[in-house]
Amino acid sequence: MAAVRLQDVAAAAGVSQATASRVLNGSSRIPGEGVADRVRAAAADLGYIANAQAQALARSSTGLIGLVVHDVADPYFSSIVRGVQNEARTAGKLVLLASTERDFDIERQSVSTFISHRADAIILAGSRQSGDLDRDLEKEFAAYRKNDGKVVVIGQPLPFGAAVEPENFVASAALAEALIGEGHRRFAIIGGPGNIRTSVDRRNGFVDALARHGFAPEIEVAGDFSRDGGFSAARRLAAALELHPGSETAPPCVFAVTDVMAIGAIAAWRSQGFRVPDDVCVAGFDDIPTLRDHFPSLTTVALSLVEIGERAVKLALDGEQDTHEYAPGTVVLRASSALTR
Repeated sequence: MAAVRLQDVAAAAGVSQATASRVLNGSSRIPGEGVADRVRAAAADLGYIANAQAQALARSSTGLIGLVVHDVADPYFSSIVRGVQNEARTAGKLVLLASTERDFDIERQSVSTFISHRADAIILAGSRQSGDLDRDLEKEFAAYRKNDGKVVVIGQPLPFGAAVEPENFVASAALAEALIGEGHRRFAIIGGPGNIRTSVDRRNGFVDALARHGFAPEIEVAGDFSRDGGFSAARRLAAALELHPGSETAPPCVFAVTDVMAIGAIAAWRSQGFRVPDDVCVAGFDDIPTLRDHFPSLTTVALSLVEIGERAVKLALDGEQDTHEYAPGTVVLRASSALTR
């Protein structure tokens, strides 16, 4: 059976094809209600399916928002996705999602695809790498922005768009202050990749606050931004500090720069017979939703991740091109950092 054409709808409604197109494709030049109702009724009776590309041309908008995240399985990013979808739905937009697994070639390909689909806005969620990779994106976005495309980064601001930036440095410094206030005097750090700015900012904020009180990490180890990265790093850290289950010495307080890494670290220590917080204390960063089911409850810095996603969409649709907003973090002290002796 042949597909129903726009000219079939026009003939059934007794109007020109141009008039039928204006009604069905969302043009601002809509004829009187009687005519429009007749065209819509004919389209429904015939089973006509509107052409999305034609609608986009008529409206000068596709109604699409492109969202690029590093890892959709990571609760940090899935919470941001939820916020983006919430606000996009309210605005009558559809979200196209790309997950890059931190492959910046895939990120650039995803951006190119979103641009080719004439997305109204593109949101990049996740820590940036400096250098040629971002300069390549800047070239991609230059023409896109000239054609009224909007770009928002969730993370550190870049020269080619608006930004919602978590206060990673300031909040991790506040976490260090709170842990010192709890009585901790021994510290260690599980960091992420050194070329990831989020990892560096969180580490530097924590170390800077320690230094103001005359403390320094006894050791720093690094791993991937993942549960397995935290697991591996925690084993190396325990060996380097020569930790022993049931030791009478004060436990070190380990800052893992993400909650996911902290959870992996706790799993590693548990497999070695360590108890948290009796033998080793730990704190994370993000306050991901899955923490509510974790034992012991994890000390962390809470970010309003869903709200960050929502705010990014508002900036993309209504904000100035280069607006820079900050998303504060709140220290939450829980059982994983409690000193028991």
